[in-house]
Amino acid sequence: MPSIQQAVAWWCFVPSLMTPEAFVRAVAEAGYAAIDLAPPAYWPLIAEHGLALSAVGGHGSIAAGLNQPDQHARIEAELRAVIAQAEQWHIANLICFAGSRGGLSEAQGLANTADCLARVAPAAEAAGVNLVLELLNSKVDHPDYQADHTAWGAAVIQRVGSPRVKLLYDIYHMQIMEGDLIRTLTGAQAFIGHYHTAGNPGRHDLDLDQEIHYPAVLRAIAATGYSGYVAHEFIPKGDPVQALKQTFGDCAAYL
Repeated sequence: MPSIQQAVAWWCFVPSLMTPEAFVRAVAEAGYAAIDLAPPAYWPLIAEHGLALSAVGGHGSIAAGLNQPDQHARIEAELRAVIAQAEQWHIANLICFAGSRGGLSEAQGLANTADCLARVAPAAEAAGVNLVLELLNSKVDHPDYQADHTAWGAAVIQRVGSPRVKLLYDIYHMQIMEGDLIRTLTGAQAFIGHYHTAGNPGRHDLDLDQEIHYPAVLRAIAATGYSGYVAHEFIPKGDPVQALKQTFGDCAAYL
């Protein structure tokens, strides 16, 4: 079995393009190992098809996130509850969000974010679950989001200092904000615990109509020694079942 396994995000396909049952069946038949961001009601269905849960949301919300001290008690309680679920369901990663800046300095937002993660890190360590801070673009999709550059996110992870607190490096989002993907992810390899993909612009298929050269990027990820999931978070332009098969096959050659 390959050390890097492929997953795919639920929300990109269900309910707009496929029923839950059809999606889960197609994911399993295409060869994927797991599904990202599936609602809890469908976790049994996913398990019945021999698939894992690669990541779920750890807390709400993207805007009211870890950088805001008045949200810390709520976020900590939510994370502890989901950690317990993750231990039961063998979920690898819980996705966390820094929140909107709202006038916060980079230094203060970093300190606030790290402080909240540090409070929950021992519970994640005990459960064997990763808390992954997602890097998102603030240029197109999430205006004012604070964790919008790899260096800032890596500084948070360094400050927390837990083997179970990592970055979710979203290739689509970081292409928009930084480019220089291979150099950046290689340099940050010690801090990355999960990956998301999609084509840019548009968050569609990983094909030749978008600008990211995924064969080289995926080879670079493999060369770092990474052994987690690469989860595809793209909205297919054509037939969704064919897109699932095509993406899995194209990427398997490089992982």
